[in-house]
Amino acid sequence: MTMDFLPLSRKDMETRGIRQFDFVYVIGDAYVDHPSFGHAVISRVLESRGYTVGIISQPDWKNTESISIYGEPRLAFLVSSGNMDSMVNHYSVSKKRRGTDAYTPGGVMGKRPDHAAVVYCNLIRRKYRNTPLVIGGIEASLRRLAHYDYWTDSLKRSILLDSGADLISYGMGERSIVEIADALNSGIAVKDITFVNGTVFKTRDKSLLYDYIELPSYEELKADKISYAESFYTQYCNTDPFSGKRLAELYDRQLYVVQNPPAKPLSRSEMDAIYGLPYMRTYHPSYEPLGGVPAIREVKFSLVSSRGCFGGCNFCALTFHQGRIIQTRSHESLIREAQLMTEDKDFKGYIHDVGGPTANFRHPSCEKQLTKGVCPKKQCLFPTPCKNLNVDHTDYLSLLRKLREIPKVKKVFIRSGIRFDYLVYDKNEEFFRELVQHHVSGQLKVAPEHVADKVLARMGKPENSVYRMFSERYWDLNRKCGKNQFLVPYLMSSHPGSAMKEAVQLAEYLRDLKYMPEQVQDFYPTPSTISTCMYYTGVDPRTNEKVYVPVNPHEKAMQRALIQYRNPKNYELVEEALKIAGRTDLIGYDKKCLIRPRKSASKQSKPQRDKPVKKKKTIRNVHKKKR
Repeated sequence: MTMDFLPLSRKDMETRGIRQFDFVYVIGDAYVDHPSFGHAVISRVLESRGYTVGIISQPDWKNTESISIYGEPRLAFLVSSGNMDSMVNHYSVSKKRRGTDAYTPGGVMGKRPDHAAVVYCNLIRRKYRNTPLVIGGIEASLRRLAHYDYWTDSLKRSILLDSGADLISYGMGERSIVEIADALNSGIAVKDITFVNGTVFKTRDKSLLYDYIELPSYEELKADKISYAESFYTQYCNTDPFSGKRLAELYDRQLYVVQNPPAKPLSRSEMDAIYGLPYMRTYHPSYEPLGGVPAIREVKFSLVSSRGCFGGCNFCALTFHQGRIIQTRSHESLIREAQLMTEDKDFKGYIHDVGGPTANFRHPSCEKQLTKGVCPKKQCLFPTPCKNLNVDHTDYLSLLRKLREIPKVKKVFIRSGIRFDYLVYDKNEEFFRELVQHHVSGQLKVAPEHVADKVLARMGKPENSVYRMFSERYWDLNRKCGKNQFLVPYLMSSHPGSAMKEAVQLAEYLRDLKYMPEQVQDFYPTPSTISTCMYYTGVDPRTNEKVYVPVNPHEKAMQRALIQYRNPKNYELVEEALKIAGRTDLIGYDKKCLIRPRKSASKQSKPQRDKPVKKKKTIRNVHKKKR
């Protein structure tokens, strides 16, 4: 047991002389005291405000006693399924069980239940019926209102109802969790905490609602998919902390689930304070004999420089979770953290990443966002850049230069994703040049996602011509810098809008690129994205236009196979896909063809002369011979 880690056992609690925790935090991940892990941030923020927090990591959900090791907390139980949605953590897009869990000691799968937040809350409720219960994290955040659940292929209720919790702290919860804690500490009953931005509560008293939009009831949403699409888009247009309205969703004609507007973005000094808390920056030492926690490897020597993303990709849930307003840390804060890294015994001189959801976003997209918010129905980069877009890499470049100068730092890489369209819109090429010179670790990964403009429009991505412009400039800069670095495009199959014709178009692009990805990302309908809404409803919620959606598993397999058309195992699927698309011209011996025709069975085997058939040895014949 190490005193600098938060308490993880009854023994830790007693050693510290704590008789009752203010909060008990039940988490689906292993305890990793690092600012990339939500449970560490929330716990350290509460600790910094004078509250005590005990961690229960991956409790046995079949045993009620597993969540009562500390007894009842003074103020509330907090619950999070972990850094990932538990269903995404457990299952691939084909709904097959994954083999490992990077957030569990030793990578062992099966240490948390499906729909973990709901299961943990129900476990707590069986033991502590009246203790305040607050849920947060990605799973609760993206299921805060009625939502499509891909794994059951159904529309599910707000997680607040299925879990039996009192409140949801949604999004990045540092502001809301402190307000909740202070309210509970002052003696306010949890049922009366209806005023905190960034939370969701339930009530039967409609008089508590003001300045709100009433969404269609859950019964209406279940009965009509178009109604759900319209409701979802209303939610999407109210994700901004400055312009977002309160939303109310009715259940059983009497119970309202109410989403307050999002919490205000953090200032730079607040971000610095949160990332400057005394994290141990690694997993709890008790996990060492089990092999440690694999998820730490990607983040231990990386720096989180920003939050939020105004990129607005339709398949991404960041708009619902972190929002579109960029929040950043100061250079001084990041340099201090980098210097701490250099003192780690495992540091080899390489900072693996400096970024956030999008690495090269270091300021709001325009001047008005920090006072008026983002435009509810307009995107900053899609379909073309907004005339008010502030394209400037000066601050990010200055930060990277400072980090490169730190003693013991050999290289500073960028791996969290460059928004390539934003980069090519920058008329000053200084950052692009230094990116190629200093910050690419052999290959730069970017996300064009597709090449068919029809599909890109459904994804909320720029036209393919923008990516071509970027890649040409990237290769040109590599030549000028004397570098031989690769460009690795992330591509997605079976996104809404992608019929077989567009899938073949993507395969032709890969043929011309002479590149076949080792892994294919098939579109995964996770909660609270525009693309998932399209998948479920068959319409684009922004326009109510009908959208072609590949949902048949065999068709999805064909679209996946086309991306890896060179793999012999995919031959039959590729052949079938080309026939369906009317592109049998791509079956042949020409260099433009994807696959060669297979010879018929009669031509494959040479004719053989009739041979006398040997008499088989039967069991009876063997016995005769022995006699």
